[in-house]
Amino acid sequence: MSEPPHDKPLFWIGSSLDDLKDCPDEVQDVIGYALHWAQRGGKAPDAKPLKGFGSAGVLEVVDDFDGNTYRAVYTVRFAKAVYALHVFQKKARKGIATPKQDIELVKARLKRAESHYAEWAAETEGGTP
Repeated sequence: MSEPPHDKPLFWIGSSLDDLKDCPDEVQDVIGYALHWAQRGGKAPDAKPLKGFGSAGVLEVVDDFDGNTYRAVYTVRFAKAVYALHVFQKKARKGIATPKQDIELVKARLKRAESHYAEWAAETEGGTP
């Protein structure tokens, strides 16, 4: 009999956890579901690659609730961990594109995640990322 898959740890960068807690419960459920899929090594059906980040290693979940749009951005680029990078309510007045300031914040937090992962991997399991 095989063992059930182990969840990868989930790390929250910046204010992403607090920002998620500020979202309506229904939105928290949708985002939490997607993050749990990622921790299990899968991809939630409504998760899509975030444009401008190359491969599918940076994903976005969009949820519309009560006339508002909420987004969560996370990365699965690392073999042994998932990082929640940004959770926000979209307030752009035009189009569906993610606002530039949010993209810049994601880029900065992705760099922080890369640094954290290198340190964390070195401290755990003999340092093999």
